Amino acid sequence: MVDPATYINPYLTAPDRLVLDELLKDSQAPPKKRRSAVETHADSDADATVSKLEAFNDPQHADFVPTVWFFWDLKDVKLHPLLDKWVLQPYIKTARSIVRVDTDVVMLTHLLLYFATSIPSAIYLFCNFHWVHGVLHWLMQSWYVGTYTLMMHQHIHMGGILKKRFWWLFDLLFPYITDPLMGHTWNSYYYHHVKHHHVEGNGPEDLSSTIRYQRDSLADFACYVGRFYLFIWLELPTYFLRKGKVYFALKAAFWEIGSYLMMYLMWNYVSWRATLFVFVLPFLQLRVGLMVGNWGQHAFVDETDPNSDFRSSITLIDVASNRFCYNDGYHTSHHLNPRRHWRDHPVAFLRQKDRYAAEHALVFRNIDYIMITVCLMCKNYRYLAKCLVPMGDQIGMTHDELAEMLRRKTRRFSEEEIKRKFS
Repeated sequence: MVDPATYINPYLTAPDRLVLDELLKDSQAPPKKRRSAVETHADSDADATVSKLEAFNDPQHADFVPTVWFFWDLKDVKLHPLLDKWVLQPYIKTARSIVRVDTDVVMLTHLLLYFATSIPSAIYLFCNFHWVHGVLHWLMQSWYVGTYTLMMHQHIHMGGILKKRFWWLFDLLFPYITDPLMGHTWNSYYYHHVKHHHVEGNGPEDLSSTIRYQRDSLADFACYVGRFYLFIWLELPTYFLRKGKVYFALKAAFWEIGSYLMMYLMWNYVSWRATLFVFVLPFLQLRVGLMVGNWGQHAFVDETDPNSDFRSSITLIDVASNRFCYNDGYHTSHHLNPRRHWRDHPVAFLRQKDRYAAEHALVFRNIDYIMITVCLMCKNYRYLAKCLVPMGDQIGMTHDELAEMLRRKTRRFSEEEIKRKFS
């Protein structure tokens, strides 16, 4: 078994590897008394890394590289020269003219994938159901759903992923086809995440807030998931009504209940077996996945300043979150600027690296949000401490001290503390 404290995953994205290298250099630098000359050199290195990442994202720069797919970096793809010239390069050129941001060729790649596999498979299940096909379809969607959800995460924050001039109608309509196939109810992700979660920021009025739960308790986690499962259809519209946003309340209720009605009608009047695998199982699975992910993202909340975005969310440098899920590991960066493009998170993190350190932010590697939640349920703080990349005052702390620090940040807040700290 690899040691997460030392293992460097060869499948990290190039930006992740650059970010991790900078953090490791900082953590291994001499004590502050002897650092002046070293710091100047380190700052120069960090500036060079920032410039490199900026060039990587700049379509006008010679070093610009679009993301075409997630399994391979473009530089590692070795095609026959004819295939590269007549297939790959024309595809990249065409895709860049369709997607809203030049880096996002991968989004068109995945849309083509979903329309070539998910939709035909679902239609065929309703036309000619077979149990084996049903199971295989569900497994395929389970493989797709993480990447799809984070693509839609970009979609709901940026108001689309394709160029507005020619593709606005398709950009507007395709989620109504693909969302239910992945387990999403229509528009609920937008209303819950953009119009609610990012407004409340894991605070007392956030319906997905973790602060009232003991974040290493299986019983508390079950209550957290159960509440979302059973009551979000009611609680989200009620929240909007309390805030005087009647229009949002009506739309959130309409789309959520409309999705349930669609599944009911398909189950009763078309094919319950196909509906089970095409709509119901993805829906039930995703609801758990969303809560497991959010729990991991907001499990560690600072006991002195829980209202800080730096201290109530975390950053992950790992393959699952960042290579396959549009840099979802940079959750603190996302909360600091919800409209920041996914490719800009690593460079934004490095620009603010010193601020992250001063704010006692948490950065982990070799672990994703799901495994953070699993480790918390097992109270395995020693493993979590091994995954921590120390910054600022965390550098020099012993392994036991890091584990205890993490344990303190999962404690439930009392109502009196909430009132005092969030007032």
